Amino acid sequence: MLAAERRRLIVESVRARGVVSVAEMAEALGTTEITVRRDLHAMDKDGLLVRTHGGAIRPSGVGHEPSYSEKAQQAAAEKAAIARLALEMVRPGDSIVLGPGTTTLALARLLVHSPELTVVTNSLLVAQALMDAPRVEVILTGGTLRRSIHALVGPATEESVRALRASQAFISGNGFTAARGLSTPSPVVAATDRALAGAAQHVVVLADYTKIGEETMCLTVPAARVHTLITDSKAPAAEVEAIRAAGLEVLVAEVGDYVESKRATA
Repeated sequence: MLAAERRRLIVESVRARGVVSVAEMAEALGTTEITVRRDLHAMDKDGLLVRTHGGAIRPSGVGHEPSYSEKAQQAAAEKAAIARLALEMVRPGDSIVLGPGTTTLALARLLVHSPELTVVTNSLLVAQALMDAPRVEVILTGGTLRRSIHALVGPATEESVRALRASQAFISGNGFTAARGLSTPSPVVAATDRALAGAAQHVVVLADYTKIGEETMCLTVPAARVHTLITDSKAPAAEVEAIRAAGLEVLVAEVGDYVESKRATA
C-alpha cells in the first residue's frame, strides 16, 4: 500500500473515532508499527492529527471527549487485565463507587458473582451489568444524562453522592500524569468525577497505557488525592516512575493468561 493511501485511511480513522493506536492501525493496514509511527509523525507535522504516546488523536483532542464507542475500541486487552487486577482490591462486604468508563465497566462485569457488595454508580452501563448480580446492591445516582458516556452527571449527581461514604472509588478519565493527576475534556464530567472520588476513603484510578502521560482540558482529581493507579505494562516507564515518585501506589497489569501485580510506592 502506498504511503498516501495509508495516511488517508489513518486520517479517516482518526476523524471517525477521535483516537487511534499504533498497534491497531498497523494490524488494520497490514504494515509494521514502525511504518505507522513514521506516518503519524509526518501527519502530526502537517497538522492532520496530534501524535500521542501509542497513537494519535484529533487535532482538537485536548478538548475532545471521546464517545463510549470510541473508547471501547482502544486497548481492550489492557483494560480487561486492569479490571482483573482491580478485582483483587474488592472484598466481600465492601461499599465501592464505580465511575463511568470502559475499564470500570469491565470491572463491573467481574463483580456479578460477588458474595456481598454495595456499588454506587452514575454509569447506566455499570448498573445494567450488575442487574442480575443477586448479592450486589446497586445505588444509582440521580443526574442529567450525558449520552456520549452513558452516564448521569451534573449538580444532581454531585448532590446525591455528597452524603455517602464508600471504602473505595474506582474511576477513569482521559489522561493521567504525575504532575497534574487525572483529567477529562468535559468540565461537567470532571466535577462529577471529583464528587465520586470525594465519597471514598481510597481513590483508585484505572488507566490504560494510552492515558498515561496524557493531559486533557479539565482536572478531575489531583495526583495527591489519588491513592492507587492501576495501569498496564505498555504505559511509558518514565511517567510511571514519576507517578510512583509522587507517592502513589502503582499496580501494573500484565496482559496474558494471567495478571501479575507489581506494587511499588515512593
